[in-house]
Formats: sequence, structure tokens, C-alpha cells
Amino acid sequence: MKLLTLVRHAKSSWSNFDLSDHDRSLKNVGVKRTNKVVSYLIEYGLMPELILSSTAKRALDTAKIIAGGIGYNIDNIIAKKSIYHADTDDIYSEIFSCDNKINSLMLVGHNPTFTYLVNEFVNPSIDNLPTTGAVSIRFETDEWDKIPDAKFKVNFVVFPSMLP
Repeated sequence: MKLLTLVRHAKSSWSNFDLSDHDRSLKNVGVKRTNKVVSYLIEYGLMPELILSSTAKRALDTAKIIAGGIGYNIDNIIAKKSIYHADTDDIYSEIFSCDNKINSLMLVGHNPTFTYLVNEFVNPSIDNLPTTGAVSIRFETDEWDKIPDAKFKVNFVVFPSMLP
């Protein structure tokens, strides 16, 4: 079995127009909403064996908040430039290249790609994976590159707006 969790980065700031898109930081409300999702992940018992994140500051900061909250070693997060501005094929390449000894993987990245990817599995589809939205899918396979053809079950779809 393989468990894949996709998380869109938290709400970020557009207040400093001198910063590149890659260097935008999180808004305070983004941090608060991420902590709501962290509480949900703790309650669910989610503990990925590996977290991969986009190198964008907002994504990496989101990954660090989640990791710290669930007890995952922040130093073990792997930042991948290939996740920033990725399309679904790029994300699949990252997933497929994951060592099959890893059974639980979390990716933290961006829209619209994460919405497109999530919609390959959720029914009904969603219009938009909101900031800090998380989707967890369990696949009946032992190999990451077999997940597109594997039977699967969506464990959860959670948005900060769904949580108290």
C-alpha cells in the first residue's frame, strides 16, 4: 500500500512587490489556517515517511509548519525546485522516483497543478484546492510508479474552512 498526501501551500502575502513570486512569505492567517489542518492531521494520525516540498518560500514554510506540528523532523524535508511551476507530469515524476521502501509520502506545492492532480482521484471533483487544502489517497500497490493504474481510496479531503 502507498499513501499519498497532497497539500497546497498556505495563504501567502502579496504585500511586497519587490519580492519574486518564489520568495513570497506566508500571511499570519495562512499560518493560523495551516495549524488548523495540522490539528486535523494529528487527529487522523498522519505521519508521512517523507515530505517533499516546492522550494518556494511559502510552500517550504507550510511544509515546516506541518512537519513541526505532526512531529516530523523538519531537517528531513526535501525541497525540490521541480515542484515549483510543475505540471502534473512533473509531480508524477517526483512521486514515481520515490524509493518504494517509502510507503507514505507528502507533497507540498502549488495550484493549479495540485487541483488538477487531486481531481484525477476525487469524486466529485473540486473547483479549487484552497490554500492549505490537503488530500490523502491510499493506493493498493507496492510501487509508486503503479499508482495511476492501482485501485485507490480517498482517505480525506480537508480544507481549513471545514475545520473549527
